Amino acid sequence: MNDLFSVVDWSRAQFALTAMYHWLFVPLTLGLGVIVGIMETIYYRSGDERWKQMTKFWMTLFGINFAIGVATGIILEFQFGTNWSNYSWFVGDIFGAPLAIEGIMAFFMESTFIAIMFFGWNKVSKGMHLAATWLTTLGATISALWILVANAWMQYPAGMKFNPDTVRNEMDSFADVVLSPVAINKFFHTVSAGWVFGAIFVVSISAWYLLKNRERFMAVKSMKVASWVGLIGMIVVAYTGDGSAYQVAEKQPMKLAAMEGVYRGENRQGLVAFGILNPEKKSYMDNIDPFLFEVKIPGLLSFLATRHIDGFVPGINDIIDGGYEMKNAKGEVIIAPSAQERIERGKLAIKALSDYKVAQKAGDKAAMEEAGKRLEENYSDFGYGYVTDMEQLIPHVPFVFYSFHIMITLAFFFIALFLLILAYISKDKLDKAKWVLWISLLSLPLGYICLESGWIVAEMGRQPWVIQDIMPTFAAVSKIQTSAVQTTFWMFAVLFTVLLVAEIGIMLKQIKKGPVQK
Repeated sequence: MNDLFSVVDWSRAQFALTAMYHWLFVPLTLGLGVIVGIMETIYYRSGDERWKQMTKFWMTLFGINFAIGVATGIILEFQFGTNWSNYSWFVGDIFGAPLAIEGIMAFFMESTFIAIMFFGWNKVSKGMHLAATWLTTLGATISALWILVANAWMQYPAGMKFNPDTVRNEMDSFADVVLSPVAINKFFHTVSAGWVFGAIFVVSISAWYLLKNRERFMAVKSMKVASWVGLIGMIVVAYTGDGSAYQVAEKQPMKLAAMEGVYRGENRQGLVAFGILNPEKKSYMDNIDPFLFEVKIPGLLSFLATRHIDGFVPGINDIIDGGYEMKNAKGEVIIAPSAQERIERGKLAIKALSDYKVAQKAGDKAAMEEAGKRLEENYSDFGYGYVTDMEQLIPHVPFVFYSFHIMITLAFFFIALFLLILAYISKDKLDKAKWVLWISLLSLPLGYICLESGWIVAEMGRQPWVIQDIMPTFAAVSKIQTSAVQTTFWMFAVLFTVLLVAEIGIMLKQIKKGPVQK
């Protein structure tokens, strides 16, 4: 058992390493693509060659980032087969579909039009080149759509039916998978976050040029375009973030409890604006106060989670103990079962599957039908049957709590930054406001921190589930040696670091060079 958990831990670490490196590149591709498209559209309409130079400059940085992002993304998908083969077997019929569509539709679309985007200047018409630029960006966005559909399904499995004959989940409704409210909300939230980060990237580099008294026209115009893109992106991020909080409260209440450090639920639950967790809090069963210090906004968490300021928001203890009112999948109000009840239901489902296979081998159709009925009745809690300790059901609260609050704090900072930049541009005083330029320059690492924090909340917050309520992470891992995972972990760590350093070096060289003057 210790070896199994060692394999799980190292496999999780390897996947997290790859995903977090990959997530350094994807948002910039999404955001910078939109900004480049807008700049080329302005050039197409105005004929001003300065906008063409700007477009080419930012397009070069887009291309450098795009190439590295593809490399990390391919490795990420391969890990489902190498490290998570049980997961791939169990849900491959569903999870594999959006990944396949992403490869066939989006990746080929990107790879086709990016060639025209970079090498088609003066070889195709201005209109065709502009279309290629936007289609490349659209391809990257569609790629994100299918990846996020797959991820959302893990958070909220829909449109599926379990087949006891094959012991696999099979897609029951493609529309339910793709049009899941979680998938739609996650797509717009993630893509708009990419717009925001692309804006931060452009704002930061443009501020450097102004501080160096270089490329004033390009820098000011770039900051204006980027700030509008970033501000619009933040509006979408805020709207979808609110929708996400409501969905998490309904479908993943343990994640919400971890995000806010709530152990004991109550009506009119306040949102923690600022708080420091108590490091002495080791278990949900101890009586230690979870906070050393906290400042709450009264009733706000209840409003976000239930749309009623007096609504009840369960805490970690409530979710473990059950007994509070909640809505089921049909929207009916029921009494929440305890974790122990769900564990028992999970064990019944596992036993029913075993009985089904025995009856199938014996050719007893009546017994198969009876076992299948028991399995169907209890399958929604199938994954709980593998849980041996209540603590396994609780994600790492400090990681999730602090990541969530860092993300929210930086989001407000970016809104203020974009508004500040636009205000100074409107007065034509941006290049004289050195303090604004320095803040803009130093905001780039904050953008990365905000992005990674959001990823940690989404993925660590749903642990221990690789598929919510259906399959725990420790049941999804491949039967491989721990040493093999450790070796590949360090190989990938070195490889990704080298790629990141290479990208930074190439980008810095290009930034110092500036746009090509003609």
